[in-house]
Amino acid sequence: MSTDVDTRPRRRHLWIAAALAGTLVAVLATQWITRAGGSDSGDLRTQIAARMVTVLESTPAEQHGGHGAHAAGYSGSTTVCGVRIFGFEPPGATSLDMVDVVYGHHLCGIAEGRRHWDGAVKLVGPVVMRLSTDPPTIQVAEATQTATFRERVLELIPAQYQAVAFEESLDPSTMAELRRRYDDAAGF
Repeated sequence: MSTDVDTRPRRRHLWIAAALAGTLVAVLATQWITRAGGSDSGDLRTQIAARMVTVLESTPAEQHGGHGAHAAGYSGSTTVCGVRIFGFEPPGATSLDMVDVVYGHHLCGIAEGRRHWDGAVKLVGPVVMRLSTDPPTIQVAEATQTATFRERVLELIPAQYQAVAFEESLDPSTMAELRRRYDDAAGF
């Protein structure tokens, strides 16, 4: 009579548990890094994002500092925007009224008469928004006759945010909400 016990299934479960734990740690670390630390900044970042969206959507498209040529002629259309924040100044701000400048990425679609998202005029790219001015000022990194897009990003965005400034993406939930709001505005 043999008393040997097959431990392979148990070891397999341990490996799976270790892999899942490692993945969880990686996800949590990534979230912490992209939020620029601590959970206290989460609510402030949400407030800043909401303020940025409000400013971008209430500013006529042709006045989105630098996007004027692309947005000319759409003054009667609705602009719908989403943002991703890289950082803000001063970095120790604890409330929205303390925030002077915000660095981020924006994606706005101009919703006009039943035009689908894929065919919409879009305003997109790194953005610097000064909230301490009235009205807030918007600067976008856009190529000029004397500077490339890359050079403009490097001029406008502080060094600590430049790498992420070249990543043109919104998080999936922000993108889904932007698309839903665009479809509503375009009459779908």
